[in-house]
Amino acid sequence: MMKRFLLLTCVLAAGAAVLTPAASARIVELGGVADAASLNCPGTTESPCQAAVHVTGYQGRASGGPKNPYYIRRDGHLVAFTLQLAKPNAEEVKFFEDRWGTPSTARISVLRRGSTRKTRLDHRLVNQSDTFELDRYFGSKPTFVFDKPIPVKKGNWIAITVPTWAPLLSVNQSRANWWRSSRPKDSCDDFGLRQFAMEDLREVSVFGCTYPTGRLLYTVTYVPSNHVTNSNSGT
Repeated sequence: MMKRFLLLTCVLAAGAAVLTPAASARIVELGGVADAASLNCPGTTESPCQAAVHVTGYQGRASGGPKNPYYIRRDGHLVAFTLQLAKPNAEEVKFFEDRWGTPSTARISVLRRGSTRKTRLDHRLVNQSDTFELDRYFGSKPTFVFDKPIPVKKGNWIAITVPTWAPLLSVNQSRANWWRSSRPKDSCDDFGLRQFAMEDLREVSVFGCTYPTGRLLYTVTYVPSNHVTNSNSGT
């Protein structure tokens, strides 16, 4: 844990120096304020292991945290993300790989949501991180640092995209928890082979499904841009 903290601290310090050479940067962990959530892998007969599969999604609310924790309220940059990964057993890994592919992967997506009542469920993919393989990190809490900071604009939403599958889903939490997915309304329970993960820039998906009592266990490290308080000052 200390090694991870020191590594992330050094990288963020360097990133902050690049992004804001004239002042200290404030660092925000999107999704970082929330009650602890239980992991469900390996599973049991009564509560089988579950994972996020072929989907893009974001948390609308997590118990103990603010509403819309992944909404961007000021222009800035994303520099890293962290996952809380369960540790499925060999049988469970084979089950997921046979159905949704290998290796287990995830990436961060920057979305712009429609602004009218008619388009409010439409989300356009405007930027994304590289894809990261997860298999060797099962049972841990890895942090993935981006090679280059990802710019974000006020009004963007920051989602997690799972092109194959990833054990980062917590279920049967309190009803204060809910997340929204890129599946249309008629496909909320479609966990077959159809691909709903957003990976083509500029594509638009309808986020028609909301899942109560569920948590997507990811946080995103975000550096807001500094407020300009004196535009007339010299350089």
